[in-house]
Amino acid sequence: MLMRQIRESTSKFVKIRCPKCKNEQIMFGKASSKVLCLVCGKTLAEPGGGKSRVKARILEVLA
Repeated sequence: MLMRQIRESTSKFVKIRCPKCKNEQIMFGKASSKVLCLVCGKTLAEPGGGKSRVKARILEVLA
């Protein structure tokens, strides 16, 4: 029996909290566009050559 290896993805989803309004939301760790807060519109993350530059508090890394 032939076993194939399946590569595990290195990209994760991240739960973050807005520093302005304390809203919690989930974003992709390698977002290629600006991530805004869904409540107040503050910029939470900006794209940065691979991984995003997060400007909010990271609460949890989701698998």
